[in-house]
Amino acid sequence: MNDASKPRAVVTPLTLNVNGATYAVSAAADTPLLYLLRNDLALNGPKFGCGLGECGACTVLLDGMPTRSCVTTARVAMGREITTLEGLGTRTALHPVQRAFIEEQAAQCGYCLNGMIMTAKALLDRDPDPSVETIRRELSRNLCRCGTHVEIVRAVQRAAQLLATVETAAVAQREGERA
Repeated sequence: MNDASKPRAVVTPLTLNVNGATYAVSAAADTPLLYLLRNDLALNGPKFGCGLGECGACTVLLDGMPTRSCVTTARVAMGREITTLEGLGTRTALHPVQRAFIEEQAAQCGYCLNGMIMTAKALLDRDPDPSVETIRRELSRNLCRCGTHVEIVRAVQRAAQLLATVETAAVAQREGERA
C-alpha cells in the first residue's frame, strides 16, 4: 500500500484543560494525550516509557484519577481536567509530594518519578494516611528499574505528614480568621 492510499487522520481543533488553563490544539481526536502534552504544550513531566500503558512513566491525573496518557486519546481527555507534574507546584513552591520525594532521595534515574508522584498525589487525595501495604499496592503499576522502592514508600509517608501539617495550618488560620 502506498502513502496515497493510506487513510489520513482528520486533524481538528481540540480544547484541553491542563493545569488550570485552557489550550487549543489541532490534532486527530485519536492522538495520544501524551503527544499533545509533550509536543504541543511542552509539558515534559509525563514521559514516554512503553507506549502501552504498562510502565506508568506517562501518568497524569484526569479528573483527579491517575491515567496513562500514552493510551488515553485526546477525545477522551477533552472537557476533563488534566493535571501534569508541572501543575502540582513550582520550582520555588513545590507540592508536598514533590518535596517529600526530594527529601527522601526517592530517585536515581528519575524516569519513573512522574508516574510515582502523580499516583501518590491521587492516593493521598483519596486516603490522607495510607498504610504501607496500600502505598505499595497503589504504586505497583509504576515500574521503577532503579530499585528505590523503599525510598519511594518513605516519600509517600512523608508527603502524608507534610500534607497533614499543611491542612492543620490551614484549619488554624481559618479558625483565627473567625475569632
